[in-house]
Amino acid sequence: MHSRRDMLQATSCGFGYLALQALCGQTQAAGSARKENLAAKTPAFPARAKRVIFLCMSGGPAHLDTFDYKPQSGKSPHPGSVFSFDQHGESGLWISELLPNLSRHADDLCVINGMHADTTIHAQSFLQLHTGDRLRERPSLGSWVSYGLGTENQNLPGFISFNTSKASIYSSAFLPTIYNGTPIGVNGEDMSQATISDISGRHLPISSKEKQLDFVQMMNRRHREMRANDKQLESVIESMELGFRMQMSAPDLLDLSSETAETLERYRVGKNNKQIGTCKPSDFGRQCLLARRFAEAGVRFIEVNHGSWDQHKNHRRDLKANCEATDAPIAALLDDLKVRGMLDDTLVVWGGEFGRPGLSPDKDKDATGHNSRGFTFWLAGAKVKAGYTHGKTDQTGSRAVEGKVHFRDLHATILHALGLPANDLTYWHAGRDHRLTGPEGGQVVQELFA
Repeated sequence: MHSRRDMLQATSCGFGYLALQALCGQTQAAGSARKENLAAKTPAFPARAKRVIFLCMSGGPAHLDTFDYKPQSGKSPHPGSVFSFDQHGESGLWISELLPNLSRHADDLCVINGMHADTTIHAQSFLQLHTGDRLRERPSLGSWVSYGLGTENQNLPGFISFNTSKASIYSSAFLPTIYNGTPIGVNGEDMSQATISDISGRHLPISSKEKQLDFVQMMNRRHREMRANDKQLESVIESMELGFRMQMSAPDLLDLSSETAETLERYRVGKNNKQIGTCKPSDFGRQCLLARRFAEAGVRFIEVNHGSWDQHKNHRRDLKANCEATDAPIAALLDDLKVRGMLDDTLVVWGGEFGRPGLSPDKDKDATGHNSRGFTFWLAGAKVKAGYTHGKTDQTGSRAVEGKVHFRDLHATILHALGLPANDLTYWHAGRDHRLTGPEGGQVVQELFA
């Protein structure tokens, strides 16, 4: 037989757990007071940027062949680029011969040659680049931006991702569904038929679709009455409303028939539809032009994707093909943003999940590997320090040695440019606050801003 004292000793941990659960419930309830929607929100402090365009080069661009100039590269015992470099613009920024159009924008670029990540495994590093975590599903960068700032156009999502087959890079994960990215042109880079799944809904007249939506939403609202403070359900209801509004707005934005022949030529729309080595047919120019159009329409975060940078064999041939496919469209995008006065408040980000070691100096070899210890990103717009190179790798380009920037720091810097406190933008989930920059937090790289 147990005494009352024995019983209290045996169950004390249980009482403690119940108390903790109650406290967590109070915190959850307090946090749920915020109504989750895409209404435009005021930044926490003055922002340099209103929006982000992320030019994602999937597979790992070779930094030594693009922006990280090493004069001794290609000479034994230093592996490196076999392509020539020149200085461009008033800044004298070093850029490879493979990027003649982008070279015109040397004085707009802020090059980060001190990037580093935690792993050389593609899937893990790609996930970390997008979510801050390389092992678990977490909200993507674009979802965090939507959560923090909403959208400037209530008929469009806050976050759009072009040409991606990986849901993890546009997922809102445990954030409410309303902050999920909207994929356009999934599974492949031929964007000529780019659509948001059945976005037009042309099989029904508007009046019928309105009646359908009203009926479904009536049932959803009745269901919501029995599940008070259910953010996910509330978010689904908001998402359905947004989906209906998108049917009115998005098709016109996807239709490029109003663009001039000169514009289509500058972006090289439809010009890269041949398979070259491992490089897939690409209509990257269409992505860039659509990114400009959606940015003008008020979308907060836009990601465009170009794959096939995972070059091991035939590195010279495939790298040249990738640069040719992306060089002119990116330059055209920067041109148009400048002409429209949008580059001042648009942060353009270019990069991939890691870099590559230099080519072997042996002339008979043309193969590279993976390098997460040192690689390159660049930024443009949003009052970054233009014509500037931050950080550097060692003499062989194998690791960052100065001005090191981790993905956490890049994320913190992007959020900071948008007026969001990187380490204080949090969301309560599974009993604790989560943030994009993870438990370690990220450092804003103030040197990147003018």
